[in-house]
Amino acid sequence: MREVELKSLVADPDRTIAVLRAAGAVPGLEGRLSDTRYDTPDRALLARDHVLRLRVFVGSAGSHSSLDWKGPTSYADGYKVREELSTSIGDAGVLARLLDGLGYIVIREIHRQVSQFEFRGASVRVERYPRMDALVEVEGEPAAIEAAIAGTGLSRAGFTSERLQDFAMRFESRTGQRAALCDRELAGDYPYAANA
Repeated sequence: MREVELKSLVADPDRTIAVLRAAGAVPGLEGRLSDTRYDTPDRALLARDHVLRLRVFVGSAGSHSSLDWKGPTSYADGYKVREELSTSIGDAGVLARLLDGLGYIVIREIHRQVSQFEFRGASVRVERYPRMDALVEVEGEPAAIEAAIAGTGLSRAGFTSERLQDFAMRFESRTGQRAALCDRELAGDYPYAANA
């Protein structure tokens, strides 16, 4: 499957969510989204711009987990594009132990509270991180992405194909505070490389 996306800062996530709801966006996931990224000890996946991710969502309507792979990033007409494969899994803890047993190591954790919507043929997710700017991510085909952006109430000029790390670096530069993309970093433990 091809993932096509753009991201933007969102100064007032609650207002953006209200605008989406008022425009008829269909609510989806609402809760905590946790990603654990894995690699080999020599970072062979990162060197090839591949992502191996264990994703766990927990919300009031239930929970689910998936194992995901993303191929190298490319850019087309201003959009970030990657091949992505995903499969649902039963027990994320067992899969984490399996990956550990195979020699994979955790290179990044990302935790955020999300409100996700289906809107005008695209998926729109408002994300709140432990300590960083809130973001909105829009995924779909380019025409659907543009239609969804128009309905968010946000400026199109703010949407970019940049990676999460780019937003974190700008937050740090602007505020003088270290971004915290996971609970461990919020507690002051920064074991992960910025580019992971």
